Amino acid sequence: MPVDHSQYFRTPKPRPLTPPKLHHATFMTMDVDAMVAFYETVAGLQPVYYAEHAAWLTNDESNHRIALLRLPGTHPPVDKPHSAGLHHTAFEYATFDQWLDNYVRLRDLGILPVICLDHGMTISMYYSDPDGNGVEIQVDAFNDWTLSKEWMWASQEFSEDQIGPQFDPEKLVVARAEGLSPAEIHKRARASEYFPANPATTVTFPDVWPGKIEADPALADGVPLPPQAG
Repeated sequence: MPVDHSQYFRTPKPRPLTPPKLHHATFMTMDVDAMVAFYETVAGLQPVYYAEHAAWLTNDESNHRIALLRLPGTHPPVDKPHSAGLHHTAFEYATFDQWLDNYVRLRDLGILPVICLDHGMTISMYYSDPDGNGVEIQVDAFNDWTLSKEWMWASQEFSEDQIGPQFDPEKLVVARAEGLSPAEIHKRARASEYFPANPATTVTFPDVWPGKIEADPALADGVPLPPQAG
């Protein structure tokens, strides 16, 4: 009688037994200084190594979480918001208050989100860095990864809409000051009670490069190549 083997008897292992953890993201850039300043201000990333051509930044015990490379030949992107590639990186706060306090801090520095969305499993504000890359600052709406993962997997609500309603972060600041709990604020945001007066029309980030090149036409030439030997 033939043995009824599992799929793993004949097929290669489909995934590592011990999966690696996501460690860092690396960006090509034409201005290391501007990018270091932005990520330090927005997400507390500080350089472990910092030079004109590269920087490695971290905001925890790791050796780096963001790497920035200014390599010879790097040139401005064309139509960046509509090009295939990385859409955004994300940073998560442990509590709703920490997350909203960070919004207030950045607002007071003149740094405002491009779009704010309550996705259901997270409440998220999206910023644009100096190169036009998206940066998500989020908080888990359930304060528990197990619960938010279960909601994503099982919720009919998420299967029908993975984006969620926009919200005005100033309305969240007011709601918190009035004594509403994070859970109640999340519930009302999901019901679009904090919808912005001037909502964003797209979830893409603005293309900063035409304006940058207009201000400094030399950027169009890219990062200079090293002189040829001989």
